[in-house]
Amino acid sequence: MTYDIPTPATSYRSSIRRNRLIGDLIAYLLIILGAIIVMVPLAWMVTTALKQNYEVFLFPPRWIPEKLMWSNFTYVFELMPFGRFMLNTAIITQLAIIGDLLSCSVVAFAFARLRAPGKNFLFLLVLSTMMLPFQVTMIPKFVLFRQLDWVDTFLPLVVPQFFANAYQVFLMRQFFLTIPKDLDEAAIIDGSSILGVYWRIIMPLSGPIIVTMVIFSFLYHWNDFLAPLIYLNSEQNKTLALGLASILAYPAGGQGRWEVLMAASTIALLPCIVLFFIGQKFFVQGIALTGLKG
Repeated sequence: MTYDIPTPATSYRSSIRRNRLIGDLIAYLLIILGAIIVMVPLAWMVTTALKQNYEVFLFPPRWIPEKLMWSNFTYVFELMPFGRFMLNTAIITQLAIIGDLLSCSVVAFAFARLRAPGKNFLFLLVLSTMMLPFQVTMIPKFVLFRQLDWVDTFLPLVVPQFFANAYQVFLMRQFFLTIPKDLDEAAIIDGSSILGVYWRIIMPLSGPIIVTMVIFSFLYHWNDFLAPLIYLNSEQNKTLALGLASILAYPAGGQGRWEVLMAASTIALLPCIVLFFIGQKFFVQGIALTGLKG
């Protein structure tokens, strides 16, 4: 009978594998713990949406409702014009996404692919606008839109999106820089114009960053509260965020109907979750590739 005597090299490799396994285990445990912490408020919102009124503030808290109150979800639509609010939000969000994609991609294309004196300085100037908080420009923009008679319309929430914003220009420019410039030169030699390069070469190759932009833009405009609060006054023009904020003020909902508010919040959250899971693969790819080049 023979025995394998471990050599120093074998012991060293085994030690590395053991340490790596322990490191991976700790990392997975931390990720699972973080996921649980993040999911607790979401789970509480969903379970509360299915509770009866007296169960909402029971102590100790009751996670599983005694009786599933699916009627809370239908009651949201009876209490207020919730469908109208969803339609308004969908219209504003769709138009704003189109504006963001068109304007930001054109500006980012110019910064990433064209040559011009002072281009880098202008790009830094654009980036510096990210430091301006919304509150700084809030009053001048409101005065301007009031002069244009746009208050209580969707125009103040949609039209500015067709003039680009620094953050999304930055994201798209970083992605465009990862595409080889040889493709531009080959297309121009074949007779394509600059706009042709943008539309036929760059945009078809930019699927991940376009999906990322759509997700970012959708989440921002779908959940935006402050801008609709400033510009929209009438009930028929309200968005989801305004409807959720005022749901307890409705006559039949102002008696501590928090389960109805949670049901409305769950309905409002569903499109965000569905969109994220549909575009998750491209979203991760777009974020990972952005920033490879400066």
